[in-house]
Amino acid sequence: MKSIFEPRHGAEITERIDQLREDFTPLWGTMRVSQMLAHCSAFHDIPLGNTFPPRGLLGRLVGRFAKPMFYNEKPLPHNMSTIPTIVIDDDRVFIAEKEKLKQQINTFQVNGPDQCSQHPHPFFGKLTAEQWGKGIYKHLDHHLKQFGV
Repeated sequence: MKSIFEPRHGAEITERIDQLREDFTPLWGTMRVSQMLAHCSAFHDIPLGNTFPPRGLLGRLVGRFAKPMFYNEKPLPHNMSTIPTIVIDDDRVFIAEKEKLKQQINTFQVNGPDQCSQHPHPFFGKLTAEQWGKGIYKHLDHHLKQFGV
C-alpha cells in the first residue's frame, strides 16, 4: 500500500494535483475542485497536529471495527460520509487551496512519520503513523480520482 511518507508517492500525488484545473467537474459528489482541495487540507490538519476534532459517539462505538477501510488496499466508497468539521461548502480560491495542499504534502515528506500527531482520528480512533500515511495517501487518491486525475 502506498504511503504519503514515501517520497515517490508524495511526488506522484503532487503531480496529479498539478493536473487539476478549476473547471473540472466531479465524477461523483457535489464538491467543486477548490472545495475538494480545502477538504483534503482540513483533513491533513488532524495528523499534522493543527486541529483536534472530538470523537463522535458512532466512531467510539464502531470506529475500531471499520478502521482497516482507512488504510487497506480496497478503494474508499464514493459519497461516503465525512468528518463534520472538514465539510467544505463555501467558495474557495483554487490556486490558494492547491498550493496549501501541496505544501502540506511537502510537510509530511519533510517531517516523516515520527512527527505524525497522536491525536485520534475522529471516527476510526487511534492510528499508527504507518496507518495515517497509508490513509492519507488513500484519501488523496480517492479525491483525485473523483476529478479524473
